[in-house]
Amino acid sequence: MTFTIRKCTVEDSKLIQQLGRQTYFETFEAYNTEANMRDYLDAAFAEGKIQSELEHPQSEFYVAESEGVPAAYLKINQYDAQTEPMEDTDLEIERIYVLQAFQKHGLGKQLYLKALERAEVHEKGRIWLGVWENNHNALAFYQKMGFKRIGQHSFFMGDDEQIDYIMVKTLKVEVL
Repeated sequence: MTFTIRKCTVEDSKLIQQLGRQTYFETFEAYNTEANMRDYLDAAFAEGKIQSELEHPQSEFYVAESEGVPAAYLKINQYDAQTEPMEDTDLEIERIYVLQAFQKHGLGKQLYLKALERAEVHEKGRIWLGVWENNHNALAFYQKMGFKRIGQHSFFMGDDEQIDYIMVKTLKVEVL
């Protein structure tokens, strides 16, 4: 399967909203109540919220397509767009969301490599992300890519407190 990756614009807000809702539901529906899932999807993927995220000058979105069919997307953040207080020399991978039908084709790795490319362009020294402690496939993937767990934070799905691991990968070491 061949994929093309392109940078998104604000005109892609409905596409990102749909991809986000579907991929999140496919991945986490079995672990959450219907009410918590519905409330989260409505808040996190509201059209206005996605549009403002696309307009943020320190965030970038990329969509991956196979023969014109949307399959996944990547969201990266730097500076004040990062979801945790991190250094200006850090780049956050906030989302690599791949539709179930397109998983196991190397697409997650391609989007990860796009994030690495963007980190290099922005001259970042580290790349980081948060991963749910029970998302074993994602944890294994990021560990294989060289990420190390440095902490954790709480993530709430409605009234259910869940734990995300904060994982970091050093990209370059400054030589003094």
